[in-house]
Amino acid sequence: MRHLLSIEDLDRGEIELICDRARSFAEVGRRDIKKVPTLRGRTIVSLFYEASTRTSSSFELAAKRLSADVVSVKSVGSSVDKGESLRDTIATLSAYEPEAIVIRSPEAGAAALVANWTEAAVVNAGDGKHEHPSQALLDVYTLIDHVGPLDGKRIWIVGDVAHSRVARSCIRAFVTMGAEVTVAGPPTLIPRGIETLGCEVAYDLGDIGEADVIYALRMQKERMNHAFVPSLREYAVNYQINGRRLGPRQLVMHPGPVNRGVELSPEVIDGPASLITAQVASGLLVRMAILYEILAGGERPRPLSRIGGGGDRSRESESSPIGEPA
Repeated sequence: MRHLLSIEDLDRGEIELICDRARSFAEVGRRDIKKVPTLRGRTIVSLFYEASTRTSSSFELAAKRLSADVVSVKSVGSSVDKGESLRDTIATLSAYEPEAIVIRSPEAGAAALVANWTEAAVVNAGDGKHEHPSQALLDVYTLIDHVGPLDGKRIWIVGDVAHSRVARSCIRAFVTMGAEVTVAGPPTLIPRGIETLGCEVAYDLGDIGEADVIYALRMQKERMNHAFVPSLREYAVNYQINGRRLGPRQLVMHPGPVNRGVELSPEVIDGPASLITAQVASGLLVRMAILYEILAGGERPRPLSRIGGGGDRSRESESSPIGEPA
């Protein structure tokens, strides 16, 4: 795996490999010293043009637990504030010879552009309304951990599908893993042609009782330039997942951050059916697995200039991912 730009680039076997790798890293988190030397001496750049708590912190912690050196750049307070272009920013950061760049951008396709401008591996941490592949991978991992294989499982994705990069990645990932996916929400928030991703569409929650898992989406007001629903109050009346709508054996997921009282009621967020905290915990393990697979899993060739030699030193041997602490 050279880059992680889209879930579409991964087949079922590759998704399962990442989940298996993440499971192997769970043991590291139980150690007193929660680090392994796998990426020691390598530099990973975290470049975030949008606000983030879960994704940015988990990628940074994942890199550090693999013993990588991390350069964290936010658009606020950087040269981006002075008008520096994305391409010039990448050129500047590439001078540090990073092994990987993790990028979040409000522009769809930004990660793919960056992959053409640098020798580093590129991880898409969310690009506009396009995709968020690492979120989908951690969601698959979380579900497999709680319900087993996803073949035949019925997953309903409810809410603001139109503005959700998470929805697009999750639909692809869940379908690839054998699940039956339905997206539901107001007609104004369901994009035309979404069925081509392999899902069904519903405009009300009348049949939500058939779902094994309900994946609620946040109303992304920051991406809306006009009203898509009459009011949040009316949206909550018709589409909120609450104790009245939630069945006794159904599980609930959410990519965060949650608008309490809008897409989910407080008793559901904090109740036994919620996997939201488990998703956050899975994020660290899965992002460790992503970085490992991209940079060490296939003994990825490294430029000679980065390893100080020539001849047959075009590869570096890697330590076991769960070897001795760093």
